[in-house]
Amino acid sequence: MRAVFLTHTAAPSGAELATLRLVSALRGPLDPVLVYTADGPMVERTRTRGIETRVLRNDFDSRAMTIQKADPRRLLAGALALARIGWTLGATVRELEGAVLIAQSTKALLMGAVAARRARVPLIWQVHDRIAADYFGRRLAPLIRLLGWLLAHGYLANSQTTLATLHTWRRPAAVAYPGLEPRPPGPRRPAQRPPADTVVAMVGRLAPWKGQDLFLRAIAETKTVPRQILLIGGTFFDEQPYRAELERLAAELALPVTFTGHVDDPEDYLREADILVHCSVLPEPFGQVVAEGMRAGCAVIATRPGGPAEIVEPGHSGLLVDAGDRARLTAALDTLIENPELRAKLADAAQLRAQQFDIAETARTVAELLASVRRKRVRHG
Repeated sequence: MRAVFLTHTAAPSGAELATLRLVSALRGPLDPVLVYTADGPMVERTRTRGIETRVLRNDFDSRAMTIQKADPRRLLAGALALARIGWTLGATVRELEGAVLIAQSTKALLMGAVAARRARVPLIWQVHDRIAADYFGRRLAPLIRLLGWLLAHGYLANSQTTLATLHTWRRPAAVAYPGLEPRPPGPRRPAQRPPADTVVAMVGRLAPWKGQDLFLRAIAETKTVPRQILLIGGTFFDEQPYRAELERLAAELALPVTFTGHVDDPEDYLREADILVHCSVLPEPFGQVVAEGMRAGCAVIATRPGGPAEIVEPGHSGLLVDAGDRARLTAALDTLIENPELRAKLADAAQLRAQQFDIAETARTVAELLASVRRKRVRHG
């Protein structure tokens, strides 16, 4: 079965990287194609893996249709522009002889609805974001949920947390965690360091909702400030001023912070870190970096509610704190910084836990749902 995956951006953010891993793993069970409606670094990455790739160039500026600019007229104009792209995309899906179309974002859902109708194939919405008021707003979130139910023939969600924010009545749905690809054995990682030599890392886009500012304020209040603090991640979507704010805050608090900028693969940094902190102030849809840090042998602190609470077994493979609770985050940091033996115990359990988030299992889940939807479509014409 030829499956056409559609994404509106070729920037290397979490959802796009997860899609690339998934499409790579689906070769064999399916015949996948990845279609981008914008050019960017992900296009070459996809082609380098030998995956059939198309770029459907257009003059639509996706930044003009964002949550922060949710003016009704702007959104309507953007939706009409996406529909026009979708009509062209439908011809591409027919040319590719696609049997099913999988939309990777809300914008891709709107394009995909038109394309799937023209190509006469079922549309699956692979949802990477919680469709909730705290992210999309009180007015827009219910509208997106309704559109999803009206337009999609099935759902793939990246966590139970994400699935719970969707209307799935009488629609097939499955949770497909963003899986990790197998890695060859690397060099032996350093043993957990003494408190004063601890290295603490945080991985993720530098964005206010990711909570890097809260993290810096929390770590400044620890009993023993780590020897090195790594902020691993770049800025996208006009977030550069937030990085400047973080740099000023780190200097003001006299913290030994290293800003790495965007890193294609944080594995080397994670293998050098003793502790990985995830502290999004809004519930995270999944939290790929949590699973990556666990696999790399870090002792992990993550926030709840959200996807990380589905990954971390509190007290066994990591610690969980309530999102936005700076005092609890500082207390968790103190617990781990002051106790290398506990760090080592949690890290060992974390490595075993991370093995359960394997990309092969994700691919099986996705292939089964796509085949089920396709069979149902064939039966009903």
